[in-house]
This record gives sequence, structure tokens and C-alpha cells, in this order.
Amino acid sequence: MTSSQGSAMARVGEGDRESAVRRVREAYAEGHISHEEMDERLGRVLAATTHAELAAALEQLPAEDPGTTATIAAAGGRITRRGAWQVPRVLKVESAFGRVRLDLSRAVIAYPVVDIELSLGTGNASMTVPRDAIVEVGGLVTGWKDLRYRPRQPSRPGAPRIRISGALGYGRLKIRHAWR
Repeated sequence: MTSSQGSAMARVGEGDRESAVRRVREAYAEGHISHEEMDERLGRVLAATTHAELAAALEQLPAEDPGTTATIAAAGGRITRRGAWQVPRVLKVESAFGRVRLDLSRAVIAYPVVDIELSLGTGNASMTVPRDAIVEVGGLVTGWKDLRYRPRQPSRPGAPRIRISGALGYGRLKIRHAWR
């Protein structure tokens, strides 16, 4: 069996199923399919057990929206985001001097994977992520101080995945999970 056949026969996870349901609903909302076709496709998506069955249910639908990219930049001072704010698919944070504080604990995260790209000169950064979030920091380069992060175990299936990359000059990034 080739690797493409193996991946097509792999079992469907909840994240894949939720993404497929979202694609079918978006296609209906945008007028690409009728109500009857939406019902039929949703039934096939919910009954799918393999990726091949899921792909067949999504055939000829418009491609999924790759998401948005937003940049938050400041030469000096503070960058703060907290409360109920919409997190884009890719968030770029750039600061030459100053502190950065991102609180994602109550933010609206509409994508299963969010990429946060940091480009910080001097100053510390802190990030609060949802309690069940999966955080990946493999693409982060620190110049002066090490990253402070203790992964939380276990996360629920379908939890948001937050990938942090970029570079920190003189400062430290602290990441913590929210209490609730």
C-alpha cells in the first residue's frame, strides 16, 4: 500500500470532521450549493469514517478560506490584546522596544491552527493561551533569555493549536495556560 492510499484510508478525526462541516455550511451560505445538497453532503460528512469518504463528500466545493493575516506593530511602548478579540489565522507581532501582552484565553479563535509570528527587539512578551490549547514553539529563536513555558497535559481532542515562531532579541517570552 502506498502512503497516499494509507492516508486516504486513515480514520477521520473530530477536527477534520468539524472542518468539513464548516466548509459545507460556508458553501451553502455563499450560494454555491442548494439546501438539499447541503443536507445530503452533511449526512455524508457525518457518516464518513475515512479521509477518502470525507474527500468524496467535499468534491467540487470551493476551496477552504486560508484565513486572514494581521500585523500588530509598534516602534516603542506596549502592545496589548485581551478580552473577546478575533484572532486571525496568522498574527504577526512586531515591536522594536517595549512589552507585548497577548491574552488568548477569552479570544475568539475560529481556526483549528493559529500561527503567531513574533519579531521583537528588546522587551519581554507574555502570552496567555486557552486552558486546553496545544502550543508549539519549535520555530522560535531567542537571543538572550530562554523561553518560559510548561506544557499542559492532556488537551482535549479538537483543541486549538497555536504555533509560535519568529525571533526575540533581548527579552523573554512567557507562555501560560489560562485557569479556566
